[in-house]
This record gives sequence, C-alpha cells and structure tokens, in this order.
Amino acid sequence: MESELMTILEQIERDKGIAKEVLIEAVEVAVASAARKVWTVGKEEDVTAKLDLKTGKIQAFANGQEIRSNEFGRIAAQTAKQVVFQKIREAEKDVVYNEYSTRVGQIISGSVYRFDRGSVIVDLGKTEAVIPRSELCGKEEFKQGDRVRAFILEVQRESRGPQIVLSRAHPNFVKRLFELEVPEIYEGIIEVKAIARDPGERTKISVYSKDDKVDCVGACVGMRGSRVKNIVNELHGEKIDIVRYSSDIKEYIQAALSPAEISQMQLLSLEKKANIIVADDQLSIAIGRYGQNVRLAGRLLGWELDIFSANQWEEHLKQPQAGTLVKEVEVIEEVVEEIEAPAGDEEKPESSPSQDEKSE
Repeated sequence: MESELMTILEQIERDKGIAKEVLIEAVEVAVASAARKVWTVGKEEDVTAKLDLKTGKIQAFANGQEIRSNEFGRIAAQTAKQVVFQKIREAEKDVVYNEYSTRVGQIISGSVYRFDRGSVIVDLGKTEAVIPRSELCGKEEFKQGDRVRAFILEVQRESRGPQIVLSRAHPNFVKRLFELEVPEIYEGIIEVKAIARDPGERTKISVYSKDDKVDCVGACVGMRGSRVKNIVNELHGEKIDIVRYSSDIKEYIQAALSPAEISQMQLLSLEKKANIIVADDQLSIAIGRYGQNVRLAGRLLGWELDIFSANQWEEHLKQPQAGTLVKEVEVIEEVVEEIEAPAGDEEKPESSPSQDEKSE
C-alpha cells in the first residue's frame, strides 16, 4: 500500500504534469491535518508529517513525538485522499494557466464544445476556452464539433480555474494568419506595418519588404492568389486588401484607397489630415460601402481622410474658413496610378493593382 502511493504520485506527475514535490507536500499536509483529529494536541503544538520517498511510509509527529493510533491510518488515508485531490486540482489550474499565459498573442485550434449565451466554448484538450460573441467575426456561425482557430486574447486567473479568452475579431488574428501562410513574414523578410479591420467584412493590411528582390504584395497574394485565399476562407469570406507600404505618404494614401483613383490631394502634414479629390465616378469607390474603404484606409495610415468630388471640393474652397486651417499644405495633381514593382522583379504581382482577386 505504501509503495503503491509512490507509484500513484509518479503516475500523476507524468499524466498531469504536476511536480512530484507538490504532490508530496500535499500528502504531508493532509496527514498532519488528520493527525490532529486522532490525537488530542494543543493548538500551539507543532504537528508535522513525513513521507519516506524510498518506502512510501508516512509518519506523523507532534512536538517531535511520533503519533501512534489505531484510528490514525484510516482517518489519515481519507483526509489525505481529499486534500491530495484538492491540491491536484489547484496544481492543474496552475499548469494550465502557466501554459496558456505564455501563449497569449498566438493562434490556437480546438473544437466547438458547446454554446453559452452567444459565446462559443472551445475544447482545447487540456481545458476549455471561450470566444465571446463580441470576438466573433460578423455573422459567422459554428456547429458543435467544428474545428476552429482563434487568437489567444488573454488568460485570467479565476477561482474556478483559468479563463482563456479567444478572439477571431482582433486585427492581430489576421496578422498571425499571414505569418502562418507567408513564410517571408514569419522569417522577417516582409514586415506587417499596420492592420485596419472591420471583422467579418474587410481588412486592409500594409506590408513592406526589407529585401528589394522580394515583392511584398506578390508574396502575400501567393501563386494564383493561393495564400490570401486560404486566409479569406479561414475568415469565412472576409475581404482582404493588401497595401504596399511607402514612406512617401502620397503613394501610401493612393495605395490605401485602392482601387479608387485620386485626382488631387491636399496634405495637412502637421495635423495628419488629407483632403482627397476624386472624379465623380470614383467617389463611391473611394468612400466604399457605408464609408468602409475610406474609414479603414484612415485607420491604416493613422491619418484623417476626407473625400471630395471635384464639385464638392470647389464648394469647399468657397467657404471662408477653408483657407484658415491650413498650416502646411501640399497639392499634388495627377497622382501616379500604380507604384512600380521593385527593380529585379520579372513581372508585376497578379493581384497588386486592384486587390480584387485577393478580396474574392
């Protein structure tokens, strides 16, 4: 029986990942607690227990004197069992917390276990995680048993155990997906500069290549759009615009507002504000559905963008206050329609100009 105890503790250590020292301490605390019940001792007296690691024998002592009682063995075993189980549960919670807290910011996969008031409970194998309704993409729905990937948003300590919160709506979920699909991003050759996202609807991601021989947009799109299509499928059809980053803000704005063609732009650099003038037939394209295109472009750039048709701009200039707010103004006419590919590329990326292929 005594050697069996050590075998059980070693098995728990292997199966649960709980250090044997933690388990031994739990057993000794449990036995000391049981000893107080079978041997009347004062509250001030020191009661301890010792587990022999070689034989598995347990002894209890009160002020250095061994406790001997016919009832000790039975009560000690019952109490030890209860406390050991409690310690195991606490240690398991610590193991889970320590494992997943170091993985915050990574993508994890699991299976849909159940649903709770709009949230999705995901079985991760060792534990469960939750995707709150607010962290799901748009109207996406899952069925019980579906495999799901999500971004580990945070891990919280709670009395009932670690609470692992996942997200599919966070912009960094898209970033991590690109790292998985595009080796050049994972290896650091291509850098993701910024992401702006309307979960479930559209994402704009700007990328920059540190190697002149590697086209950042073409690498992210992949052969025949294979890489970006895998990400679009994972996001259940969410459209993705891959924007070429440029240190030239004029080129960057043009790329961010693609596929709209800009006629003129007025830059207020100190205020990080730009007035964009487009042809009448480009106005709805530049603004996008419900203002989505210009809104995401502004968030991507970190600038405030205002879109005007030619007629609207003329009316704007007639307003008395139009010229008083300009601290630093630069007017650029006939902005180039496309940024040329870096020297050394044999051909232009298939989906670079309009991003339509990537978005479908």
